[in-house]
Formats: sequence, structure tokens, C-alpha cells
Amino acid sequence: MKADMHMQEAIRQAKKSLSEGGIPIGSVLVKEEVAIAAGHNQRVQLNNPILHGEMDCLTQAGRLGSFHDTTIYSTLMPCYMCAGTIVQFGIKKVIVGESRNFAGARAFMESHGVEVVDLDLPECISMMEEFIKEKPELWNEDIGK
Repeated sequence: MKADMHMQEAIRQAKKSLSEGGIPIGSVLVKEEVAIAAGHNQRVQLNNPILHGEMDCLTQAGRLGSFHDTTIYSTLMPCYMCAGTIVQFGIKKVIVGESRNFAGARAFMESHGVEVVDLDLPECISMMEEFIKEKPELWNEDIGK
């Protein structure tokens, strides 16, 4: 599959995080085909242990009243923390760049009625592979290992 414009923005967000010394994971929230928020993992930059890419994106979105008609894009399969927030907010669709480097919480989201689409994008795969190889201690901290 090919990355659409929303995934391309999520990839730009991931690269922004990497350029800031952070973990290269980006996210975009879409409503009616329009991007309404974007974010990236800022755990390192802001010394905030829960500011994963999806969490930053949702923070940037602010209070929408309802997230039920939104789709969230992420360059990497969401972890259980982010997946729990996705389920809690009623987001019904998640589109991810890849899940080879991190399997995440796909089954958990699907068991709660979330449609998960894994694009398996080479660009996302290689970006995370390189990061994990170069900074394994930072990656392990991010995933709680």
C-alpha cells in the first residue's frame, strides 16, 4: 500500500521528533478527510513519560466533544496506553505505517471494535529499525522494557 497525504504528514511528524532528539513516531487525527491535529512523540523533548505520538496528537486536537467520527494515523502500531485512549475516546479507525518493529495493541483495539489498517510501509519500517539499532536504551524506555 501507498502512504496517503495524512500518513505522509505523520511521517513528517516522526522525522521532526527524530530531528529534536526524540523517538520517531508521528500521528495525525482526521475528521471527514481533513487533518485536524498532528503530533509526535515528545517523551524526551518534554521529559513527559506519556507523551507518545498519538497522545501528543490528541492533546493538540483538544476537546472535540466527540472523537467517534475520526480516524487516527500513526507511523507505528499504538501501544496499550495509546490504544486504551483510542478505545476510550471512541475512535473507530486506526491507520498505521508499520507493526514489524513493534506489534503494539492491535488485537486489543480490534476486540473493542476499532478497525486497524496496517500499511506496512518500508519508510516507516526502516526509520524505526535504524532508531532502535542506534538508541536501543531509549526505545526500551519508551516501550517500558
